[in-house]
Amino acid sequence: MGDWLLRHRRFLLFLLVLLVLGGLVAAQRLPVALFPEVSFPRVEVSVDAGNMPIAQTQVALTRPLEQALRGVPGVRQIRSTTARGAADISLQFAWGSDMRTALLQVEAAVNQELPKLPSGTRFRARRMDPTVDPILGLALTSSTLDPVALRRYAFYDLRPRLLSIPGVAQVTVQGGAEEEFAVRVDPWRLQHYGLRFSDVENALAGANSIEAVGRSERHYRLYQILSSSHLATAQEIGQTILKTGPDGIVDLADVAEIRQSTRPQWTTVTANGHNAVLLNILQQPGGNTVAIDAALRRLLRENAASVPAGVRISTWYDQSQLITAAAGSVRDAILIGALLAALVLFAFLRNLRLTLIVAIALPSVLVASALILLVLHQSFNIMTLGGMAAAVGLVVDDVVVMLEHLMRRIVEEKEEWSILHLAEEMTVPLAGSSAATLVIFLPLAFLSGVTGAFFQALAIAIAAALLVSYLVAFLAVPVLAQLLLRQKDAIAAESQGSLQRWLSERYRRVLSKVLARPRWLLAAVALLLALAAWSYSQVGSGFLPPMDEGGFVLDYRTPPGTSLAETDRLLDQVQGILAHTPEVAAYSRRTGLQLGGGITEANTGDFFIRLKQDRQRNIWQVMDALRQQIHEQVPGLRVETGQLMEDLIGDLTAVPQPIEIKIFGSRQAVLAQVARRVTATIQGVPGVSEAFDGITIAGDAIDIRIDPLRAQAIAGMTPGQITQQLRTLLEGQVVTSIPCGEEMIGVRVQASPDLSQRIRQLRRLPLIAPDGHYFFLNQVASINIEAGQAERQAENLQPMVAVTARIDNGYAMGTVLQQIQQRLAKQPLPQGVYLQFGGLYREQQQAMHDLALVLLAAILLVAALLLFLYEDFAIVLSILSTALLALGAVFIGLWLTGTERNLTAMIGMTMIVGIVTETAIFYFAELRGNEPEELLRAGIVRLRPVLMTAIIAILALLPLALGLGAGAEMQAPLAIAIISGLLAEIPLVLLVMPGIYVTLQRGAPLRKFLHRSS
Repeated sequence: MGDWLLRHRRFLLFLLVLLVLGGLVAAQRLPVALFPEVSFPRVEVSVDAGNMPIAQTQVALTRPLEQALRGVPGVRQIRSTTARGAADISLQFAWGSDMRTALLQVEAAVNQELPKLPSGTRFRARRMDPTVDPILGLALTSSTLDPVALRRYAFYDLRPRLLSIPGVAQVTVQGGAEEEFAVRVDPWRLQHYGLRFSDVENALAGANSIEAVGRSERHYRLYQILSSSHLATAQEIGQTILKTGPDGIVDLADVAEIRQSTRPQWTTVTANGHNAVLLNILQQPGGNTVAIDAALRRLLRENAASVPAGVRISTWYDQSQLITAAAGSVRDAILIGALLAALVLFAFLRNLRLTLIVAIALPSVLVASALILLVLHQSFNIMTLGGMAAAVGLVVDDVVVMLEHLMRRIVEEKEEWSILHLAEEMTVPLAGSSAATLVIFLPLAFLSGVTGAFFQALAIAIAAALLVSYLVAFLAVPVLAQLLLRQKDAIAAESQGSLQRWLSERYRRVLSKVLARPRWLLAAVALLLALAAWSYSQVGSGFLPPMDEGGFVLDYRTPPGTSLAETDRLLDQVQGILAHTPEVAAYSRRTGLQLGGGITEANTGDFFIRLKQDRQRNIWQVMDALRQQIHEQVPGLRVETGQLMEDLIGDLTAVPQPIEIKIFGSRQAVLAQVARRVTATIQGVPGVSEAFDGITIAGDAIDIRIDPLRAQAIAGMTPGQITQQLRTLLEGQVVTSIPCGEEMIGVRVQASPDLSQRIRQLRRLPLIAPDGHYFFLNQVASINIEAGQAERQAENLQPMVAVTARIDNGYAMGTVLQQIQQRLAKQPLPQGVYLQFGGLYREQQQAMHDLALVLLAAILLVAALLLFLYEDFAIVLSILSTALLALGAVFIGLWLTGTERNLTAMIGMTMIVGIVTETAIFYFAELRGNEPEELLRAGIVRLRPVLMTAIIAILALLPLALGLGAGAEMQAPLAIAIISGLLAEIPLVLLVMPGIYVTLQRGAPLRKFLHRSS
């Protein structure tokens, strides 16, 4: 191998350069996003059938669709929410399912059921993935344009330009108003002329038409013959002829008032306290968020002159800012870690040439790793970048081990030596140690759920860096050393300073005593295990680490039945609070709408609040303060707060709240009672906030019950005919549309709104019978006000109410849920009612179970690798025992730093098994026999490299552990777990492991050594 390296050293250096250049090209082509691209196994179906009572909607709409969709292949869970005339149905599939096929099958199932559903039913099915929420939000406000003109500019001018940006999938528009012609018919005048509403509708439809009626060929040309009679203005609409006769012509203006109006809407959209139009930019899967943002801002600059006067375009959300800040933080962590590693290396080896080799190898490895990420269809995101930062210490470890070995062997050889031949001696130890670290990532490939979706990307990034690191350390570093190093460099590096000599001497004495009486270790090991067990009981469990995203969503709900005007009045007070909060940079508000879609009443909606980058309080303090202020100053408004990515993950898994208690039973009234009792119980648990009983009241309703007998006797009409006439009178009906530029403007026929503003007026609402006479509504129907009905939920076709709550920052999810479970266990439940825990807690429990299996699989794989390398159970048990003791030290580190045992920390624990094993392999690689004298010699030889690599890795991870910079909080538990294990690794590998090995060995050399030492 040494001869081969010598012959091909130029080729190897050239190959290293090619890898680095390829990595640089790959880094330019890799998409940049906040999180890895994830295909969540969930499809959401939204169905709208107009206005119907909730009970009727469930029977006529939701239940048939649930039964049809339950038969879609691969559906594991189906969940529904039923409101007035609308339903949201969520279908959960197995992770790894082909969601494109699943979406087509869902749409096919709904289409097959559609003819059996109420007429006019519309539906939309969509896959749920991180692209369902916007990556960028623009707000348009204007002091000169009215809401119609502002929306028209946003939709027909700005939106097409934004859609031309590569990577943009969709641009949705919220707010503003859409133009319509309102035809306000007077029923009395209509009856006076002997006309009906259907006459008006038919006349308008007939007067506004354009149709091809044939073709004509003449003079070598083909002509299309059009019959055109379309309306254009309110005056032309008023001239529509309704009736002719001896008494003259009756046109529409004789019976109705025609004017330009806007489409009825029950929503409000604002930005920074002003009426606004919002544009939400959604990216395609695999899109480059940062590139899209840069292209959009460039487009806005280039087209600034075309923006209408008085229109201001601002940003209310920009995900690229968080991505850029997070990438910058990880970049800084890598640079700081590399600088600290170089300083430590220089302090131990005192040689600039050796430091230069590390300075060449480290960035080369990280850059070349980008090439592997590109091949594996990964992106630069918070997980892959964090993985590369976490791998810095491990990469330096491989290089340092090789260099330290070369320096020591050069000094030992004294005369003729070849670095490339000396490097060959490290073939097995270096390959074994790298394999020990890489093999622990294999079980991660079998993870599913949110854990697998997010942490497989992190594992791929670390594994890519380690694989390239091994190749560089084994092939490139010896070649660089051959070119750069001299024997005097090795002699200088191997000469120990006074501190190193002192450490070596103290270590020799302590290890001699340990090897002489290994039973002394029992007390230390027992103490470590006891402290680890106690720490484990004190460390709370969580899900994903909390991360300051720089902005959050504030969901709100006014009392059921609150009008849109009253809701706006209450929210004006909230906007005043936001305007006086110094940390708030901008905000947008939706009422009757939601950022993520879904069923929304006119009394509900959300704010998105973007915070300033430089602020005194963190995001959790701001959210707590705002909740408290709103509670004190705006009574009656219930609010919930959550960061967008946290809500996104929750929405993708169907429930955004960490706490969800699902109450199942057959009777809605009983479920509501139990839900209120459960809510009152959990509100007293420390750390629980924003508890909601899951009962959403849709608001009061005016119930018109038509008597079929009276309807037939008085008017000669069926209830359906009367209902159709009521719809035209009260809601209005678009009977035709007029082309105007790029849009079609509807013509809505309805009665004057004054006729239905009060119940008394509604009772006297005039209707027209087929024979032309009129009658009042109360002659054929009873009119009553019914209290609001609660929306209905079901899971797998079982009625259910879900009590939800959030967990305050600083409280562990596992601890809070344990207290909730203890309290609920003491409460008796009615017969037939039972509870289940869902939400993010269920995801966390499944994730912890899966990661525990991954950790066990990693240990078993490491054991198999060690047996392959050594075929010696004593060595295998010694190394595994040391790695398991290091895991105990991780719990101590988590407890001391107040860190949760969350998913990121569990990944760090898994990595510690490989890191400790790697160090232990190098220790046993120094043994030339199993005599205790050899253990002592190997320990002294490995003392300096173990200290060097551990200190370098700790310092490299320190910026991440401290959570410095945006996004660093996501990787902090991983860094803390690894640092804790590395701190314990030094005494465990250098003292405890030799003692365990001595205990396991029962040969004559051991007894002789122990006798002489005593």
